[in-house]
Amino acid sequence: MKILDALSSETINVDLKAKDKKGVLDELVAPIAKLSGTSPEELVRVLMERERLGSTGIGGGIGIPHGKLKKLGDLRLGIGLSRRGVDFESMDGRPTHIFFLLLTPESSAGLHLKLLARISRLLKNDDFKTQLMQAGSAEDIVDLIRENDEEF
Repeated sequence: MKILDALSSETINVDLKAKDKKGVLDELVAPIAKLSGTSPEELVRVLMERERLGSTGIGGGIGIPHGKLKKLGDLRLGIGLSRRGVDFESMDGRPTHIFFLLLTPESSAGLHLKLLARISRLLKNDDFKTQLMQAGSAEDIVDLIRENDEEF
């Protein structure tokens, strides 16, 4: 599965306004809630439960919040960019700017892990991260992922 198989331009936000972790999650889940028919509160609750196990702020300006839900019909992916950065309790203590949100049905554990690994590999590429932060629109991000996801 490629990243674009799970990503919709509607779930990309190139200008997150939030100043804290919960705010970022609220912004990221809003379009996914509409598309999936799941309440935003339920999605944020699952993500915050996962965050209590350990921050998904992996360092280097990246956060990959993720969670699994029984009610979710299919895998959902969202992307958000914070120009100013957010304290996401990252492992390196630095602000987080790039967010990839992954929500999967509970029955899709294998797919969940594969997509997390794919996203992580993509985000190890410094040129990709730089270009991502320069993206001005959801379409720019989709094009950038299309170009780079082919390599994996």
